Amino acid sequence: MKLLLAGLVLILLVETHAQWFRFPIEAAQGARDMVSAYSDMRKANWKKSDLYFHARGNYDAAQRGPGGRWAARKISDGRENFNKMRGRDAKDLAADRRANEWGRNGGNPNRYRPKGLPRRY
Repeated sequence: MKLLLAGLVLILLVETHAQWFRFPIEAAQGARDMVSAYSDMRKANWKKSDLYFHARGNYDAAQRGPGGRWAARKISDGRENFNKMRGRDAKDLAADRRANEWGRNGGNPNRYRPKGLPRRY
């Protein structure tokens, strides 16, 4: 019985350690996904594509795992708080927040895709 309990504890410790080890890697990959979406948005320079790129960046980052989801939330919230301080319209901020959450929760970013946006994005 003691051997079984010791084995169970060992398995839980190893699994917990493995989860902890992946978090920073996922976070870095998620941050890279967010930067990539922002870069694509700037390159595309397409009218009314902002919400699509918000959703896509959050979606891609969240697919990395808990670390990616964390990075997406921190980056998105930081950007929205910065825009709020700059005096951006509250209606636009609310729309951005909805698109961020949609993508982060696994929603298809194409919901926000504007017509005519090139397929490479």
